[in-house]
Amino acid sequence: MPTIAEKIIAAHAGRPVKAGEIAELSVDARLARDFGGANVVKNLEAHGLGVADSRRTFFTFDCNPTGSDQAYAANQQRCRLFARSQGVRIYDIDSGIGTHLAIDEGLVGPGETLVSTDSHANIVGAVGALGQGMGDLDIAAAFALGKVWFEVPATIKVVLKGKPGPMATPKDIGLALLRRFGANGLLGKVAELYGDAVDALTLDGRITVSSLATEMGAISIVIPPDAKVLDYCARRAGRSFAPVAADRDAAYEEAVEIDVAGLGPLVSRPGHPEDVVPLQEVAGAKIDSAFLGSCTNGRMEDLVAAAQVLEGRAVAPGVVLKVVPSTDALWRQALDSGLLAAFKKAGALVGNAGCAGCAAGQIGQNGPGEVTVSSGNRNFAGKQGRGSVWLASPATVAASAVAGILTSADRIPEKPVLFPSPAPKPAAAKAAPGAAQAERPLVLTGRVWIVDRDNIDTDMIYHNKHLAVTDIREMGQHTFGNLPGWEDFPKKARPGDIVVTGKNFGAGSSRQQAVDCFKSLGVALVIARSFGAIYYRNAVNAAMPVMIGDIVQAGLRDGDRVKVDLVRGEIEVLDSGRKLQAQGFPDVQLEIYRRGDLLAGGR
Repeated sequence: MPTIAEKIIAAHAGRPVKAGEIAELSVDARLARDFGGANVVKNLEAHGLGVADSRRTFFTFDCNPTGSDQAYAANQQRCRLFARSQGVRIYDIDSGIGTHLAIDEGLVGPGETLVSTDSHANIVGAVGALGQGMGDLDIAAAFALGKVWFEVPATIKVVLKGKPGPMATPKDIGLALLRRFGANGLLGKVAELYGDAVDALTLDGRITVSSLATEMGAISIVIPPDAKVLDYCARRAGRSFAPVAADRDAAYEEAVEIDVAGLGPLVSRPGHPEDVVPLQEVAGAKIDSAFLGSCTNGRMEDLVAAAQVLEGRAVAPGVVLKVVPSTDALWRQALDSGLLAAFKKAGALVGNAGCAGCAAGQIGQNGPGEVTVSSGNRNFAGKQGRGSVWLASPATVAASAVAGILTSADRIPEKPVLFPSPAPKPAAAKAAPGAAQAERPLVLTGRVWIVDRDNIDTDMIYHNKHLAVTDIREMGQHTFGNLPGWEDFPKKARPGDIVVTGKNFGAGSSRQQAVDCFKSLGVALVIARSFGAIYYRNAVNAAMPVMIGDIVQAGLRDGDRVKVDLVRGEIEVLDSGRKLQAQGFPDVQLEIYRRGDLLAGGR
């Protein structure tokens, strides 16, 4: 007799099915995110395909809800244009996480199917639906055909026994499942979840538990919907749903009982979601930051739990708490109820609704060496930045943010644990004048590049999408990457080359990379009719030779070799012997150039 998954698949395949069979599955809701959505569009357009049913097809922009990244902004706009041509609805950057919207907006309900470019599409198992994350080609097929092929998964029946302890939360129940099954214990399978502890879960709690299915390798964790869930989905979708249940004699691959009696707060150690231990085993570990949000714990219940812990308290000095609700509707509810004000009063940063820390460039990222406690579902190395990430419940996240260390809500110390004060360092000895480095040449010889343009700004020289690069060795490859006709300059330039250009070179921002990219390539000198004020200071202070001279239209050609006297400003065209005149280095520039940069050798 069929399990829940087999019943849902059979209803959408038009025939009975068994585990291991391949079925052609009709899909009730088809979602593509800003991450992957542009590739879905690309695949459809490459094959001349449109959308089978625009009423069931959606874009959800949740990975970059601010549209602040150039690549994401381009992908989002490509999806918008396609959606307009097909009559497809977009849940744009102001909407929130797509899988949560699918539930809250009634796009999918109990007994229905959903596919998305989101690997956590199986969150809809929280309402008794079958969701599956898929790649770009799969989603393109679902958009165009309304169906995909699907292998019917085996189902494991999981029963939670006992009553969790008073400090346990839905996240702790989810982490207990991760501890039991590990990263692959449910690989390719569906788990049906039962027990008194499951029955006690609200919809928000069910979403938390189901969201961790992917971390166990599962197709889905399906929780049979109770009357409250059925009623919620019916109100949101404007249509009724029948109860979803397996047959009494359903054929399960295995039945597993997990004892959750007395369960307390759990955490996942950095790097592995399945490396779950009791919180008290690692309590006291110092943290730098805390994150509340994600598709696992960004619901109202999660925000309330954290706010209750923060009431009358403040985030520990030096610690940053970042809060991101899962949808805009919940964000507004939190605003109206005073929760956002409570977070701000406690010292938290509140961001737009969206995926946040799981998407590069969004709120929740951390830096090298930074230790974060997060309510998310993944803490793989590099997933949420370059630091390390503990996974925990919202209450534990809030308590740890206040304490400055990993701790539970019932064990917050009276005073926060502060970062240690640095030990006094001996003053650095100043080098004698001229002793810091060898004498730098005052006459330069090099090949000329003529860039006959005025007002070349810093975005043209070094685009803002590369501003996170701090290693000067990596900067050269991006030089002139946004200057039409000069994008290949890094491939053509050689050390010792000299760039000659027009007025106001380096207009715009204060980014040092627009200077350092030339140093990275080994460019010996930039001669311009004039420079942007900040750019000129940046170049002088970095000892990057720049010279003011009106020679861009003096008849020089690309490839001419010139000799330049930096002190006198005299320029000799070596092939013809012709002499040109520019401004020699002022005394302050010459001094800094000789030292190596503004800070070298002291004052």
